[in-house]
Amino acid sequence: MTRLRIREAVPTDRDLIAQWMIAMAWETEHKRLDPDTVRAGVAAGLADVAKARYFVAMREADVGGHETIAVPAGTLMLTHEWSDWRNGDWWWIQSVYVAQEHRRQGVYNALHRHVAALAQATPGVVGLRLYVERANANAQQTYTAMGMVDAGYDIYEQHT
Repeated sequence: MTRLRIREAVPTDRDLIAQWMIAMAWETEHKRLDPDTVRAGVAAGLADVAKARYFVAMREADVGGHETIAVPAGTLMLTHEWSDWRNGDWWWIQSVYVAQEHRRQGVYNALHRHVAALAQATPGVVGLRLYVERANANAQQTYTAMGMVDAGYDIYEQHT
């Protein structure tokens, strides 16, 4: 029997999370990221909760007796944005990745439920937000199934 456990990421997760971020950028946007930059970025986020919080979904299985093996199955990162309109923080779900062999097995749902419960239990958090590629219909269906709705915004950016 297998089950999912969600835990906060730790500094030793840096390389795996960076590897997953590089894979996600390629899969979703066909962008090649610089591995050193991504590793440094993940390390900075792991070191400073004001920047980010990472969570890792672990697939656990009993292998006999009292022994359990745990395999990382996916991750997501939270950042926050102050809202003067609501006098509270939006938590942004970002950097979502589920390893290919664990997809369509409830990994994202477990991660989402975990951070949604944390958000509800944290005073001053007004809700969860995320952005998704317009062409990523599978992700959009998943987010809708989790109770999220299109907020009606497009995102613009300017690089410096």
